Amino acid sequence: MKQQSLIKQRLTGWSMALAAATTLGMFSGGAQAIPAGWTCAGTCGTLGADGVVTAPPGGGTYEYISTAGAFGSNGASLSLGGGTETNGSTLASNVFHAKVGDKLEFNFNYVTSDGSGFADYAWARLQDVTTNTLVGYLVTARTQPSGSIIPGFGMPAIIAGLTPASVPIIGGGPVWSPLGGSSGACFSSGCGYTGWVASDYTIGVEDDYKLEFGVVNWNDGSFQSGLAIAGATIGGQGIGVPEPGTFALLGLALAGLGFIGRRKQQ
Repeated sequence: MKQQSLIKQRLTGWSMALAAATTLGMFSGGAQAIPAGWTCAGTCGTLGADGVVTAPPGGGTYEYISTAGAFGSNGASLSLGGGTETNGSTLASNVFHAKVGDKLEFNFNYVTSDGSGFADYAWARLQDVTTNTLVGYLVTARTQPSGSIIPGFGMPAIIAGLTPASVPIIGGGPVWSPLGGSSGACFSSGCGYTGWVASDYTIGVEDDYKLEFGVVNWNDGSFQSGLAIAGATIGGQGIGVPEPGTFALLGLALAGLGFIGRRKQQ
């Protein structure tokens, strides 16, 4: 009877998530407000303080990825084994150049309505686009009933420093709109959120890089999870902010349009 009740509960949660995703337009290819040059596969967007996810350090908005409304892995699966990665989302930054000694920094907050034996997970990794190689994982987070969920158990080792270094879940059904119909829901122990955590990594080789974030629903498709990301900088400069030269070109283009407009009026 208990097993039947759990199955029914999870199926109900999945149906609610689908309905909410339809209502909110959260399916892949839907409207997304993310930094210029960043690429989303699945469910992504930009928010301010919302439910348990407060405004990020320094204020303002943050980007998020969520499993709610995401069909297929969208490249988010790390194939950890012991279960089935059913659906997920990824968010990749624009390509940026970094010099030796530059600090790569951002803040993140892992949020999950899942728990018990359904170990959803999230990660951030750095890729060298020139050599097309993985530099390493900067963040791993994974649902578990107790103890620190960062770094995530059974996941790849991380190369970045985290503040705080270990993070237990703040328990309870997390209210957060990117979770869709799972917002406020909680399946057994392990659901909740981490609060904002800082990640920092020092670049060792001058090259072109990109950041990639992922979140995965593990072993089922219900009770959603997500990752909030804020303040991504390299050497103190925002990632996704156009280079000064881009602004100059934009200014010239606007000036040219203004000149053409004046000629037409003469």
